[in-house]
Amino acid sequence: MDNKRDFTRGNILIKMIRFMVPILGALILQAMYGAVDLLIVGQFGTTAGISGVSTGSNIINMVTFTISGLAMGVTVLIGRYLGEGRGERVGRVIGGVISFFLMLAAVMMVVLLVFARPVAVLMQAPAQALDLTVLYIRICGGGIVFVIAYNVISSIFRGIGNSRLPLLFVAIACVVNIIGDLVLVAGLHMNVAGAAIATIAAQAVSVVLSLVIIRRQELPFTLTMRDIGFSGEVKKFLVLGAPLAFQELLTNLSFLALCAFINRIGLEASSGYGIGQKVQSFVMLIPSSIMQSMSSFVAQNVGAGKEDRARRAMKCGIGIGAGVGVFVFCLIFFEGGAISSLFTDNEAVILRAAEFLRGFAPEAVVTSILFSFYGYFNGHSRSFFVMVQGLAQSLLIRLPMSYLMSIRSDVSLTWVGLAAPTSTVFGIMLCLIYYYKMNHEKQNRVGKRIQDPE
Repeated sequence: MDNKRDFTRGNILIKMIRFMVPILGALILQAMYGAVDLLIVGQFGTTAGISGVSTGSNIINMVTFTISGLAMGVTVLIGRYLGEGRGERVGRVIGGVISFFLMLAAVMMVVLLVFARPVAVLMQAPAQALDLTVLYIRICGGGIVFVIAYNVISSIFRGIGNSRLPLLFVAIACVVNIIGDLVLVAGLHMNVAGAAIATIAAQAVSVVLSLVIIRRQELPFTLTMRDIGFSGEVKKFLVLGAPLAFQELLTNLSFLALCAFINRIGLEASSGYGIGQKVQSFVMLIPSSIMQSMSSFVAQNVGAGKEDRARRAMKCGIGIGAGVGVFVFCLIFFEGGAISSLFTDNEAVILRAAEFLRGFAPEAVVTSILFSFYGYFNGHSRSFFVMVQGLAQSLLIRLPMSYLMSIRSDVSLTWVGLAAPTSTVFGIMLCLIYYYKMNHEKQNRVGKRIQDPE
């Protein structure tokens, strides 16, 4: 590896920021997909269209984030091999990735096309928005292979320490998506259908151009036709990624349940929550970029046997995230209504969105701490614990609290939004306990080796 992609030496803060900034940029552009769809549908479509895009995108996001969690196993495995100096094994990993995710994409396409309406009904989509929700899910489901391909390609490059190319790929997609929304929704008034077509077309263009760009890159691995297939490397990245994927699935199921709770309140609450969620997706960008960069950073150092450097990287990530999080908290707590007004001029919908954001605001700070722990544990291949604590957060705190707040006679989305940071604080407590337990066990093992070198 060249010096820029070698995280086992050099200044931690500088190297982490250099690696994290392109990841953050890619996540910002990726978040703009849904935001632009909702913004243009809100301005040129209908209120029912806002609800349809909001509920439908929740379904697609669940699939996307679950795939992203599974692909994190690829990132960690590649980073580990490079840290150990076994770069020759990366080609076999990628060959297995191609085979597995192509099969998974075919299955997901069939599921989304066939079960779009039952899922929309289960989500309690408002009657006025039911058909639009189904339409959005089916169009995106038909092109899910491009969504999966983008996430897998990005995970491979983050694994080899290159976060700039994923930024370029998503920048291409974002530009295409904006143009598509303006033409199909604002120009041709296709409402929800136009937004969905623009999203999938943008992903398709991004994937095709990324493959062209990749062929011209000098890569630290070789890939041959013999590498493509279900080798033993598939099991290895699935063991690492499956718990993360399951955690993402459970987390997004909890968000789907929350969406269903709010959909029962009415169309204005559903649309307001949809806008609040799009703002929320931007709030989560710093924590998500920290987690993704931390996973690669820690994996390399663990492979090189530099545990102390891995711990210092985690603390550095916590400091960066919490510092930025305070600013973001103040912005959405005090100016949530102004931000929400960018998406619609419906005062009732803006009020509901601002309500939700006031409760959600503390998440900007606490999630940065939690996701730094996530990246540290993922880099150590401790993804099973990450899954378990995510499950505990959702089932013990977030879902019960969201449901209880949503059924109150004087329901306010502020209290519903507060369920997220409350569950995150609980997750941090679990992570602290596990962190000290894990390091205590390592110290004991080192002590035993010193006492008994035989």
